[in-house]
Amino acid sequence: QVQLVESGGGLVQAGGSLRLSCAASGSIFRVTAMGWYRQAPEKQRELVAAITRGADTNYADFVKGRFTISRDNAKNTVDLQMNSLKPEDTAVYYCKMSLYRTNYVLSDYWGQGTQVTVSS
Repeated sequence: QVQLVESGGGLVQAGGSLRLSCAASGSIFRVTAMGWYRQAPEKQRELVAAITRGADTNYADFVKGRFTISRDNAKNTVDLQMNSLKPEDTAVYYCKMSLYRTNYVLSDYWGQGTQVTVSS
């Protein structure tokens, strides 16, 4: 079994910063892609940032220059540093990992979500 646990959400004023972390545990052989998504009320879940095992990154236009994604392959963790936060960044943030379990089956796993609220 595999679990993704997120931490680091909270309430911050506009212009502030937060750092989200996500750690995977369980019967993991190798994690390939990692990413952060978000879902605001009454909106669809959307990609925020993604990172490959080789550290190639991809960012949504609305966070470029403000957010930074990073990963630690040895620890199976992914972080999202969020700076210059705006009220429109308010959402539940989810991490996602594509990984091979020890039975060599590739599947996608999601964290439980962490709330980020940015006040104006």
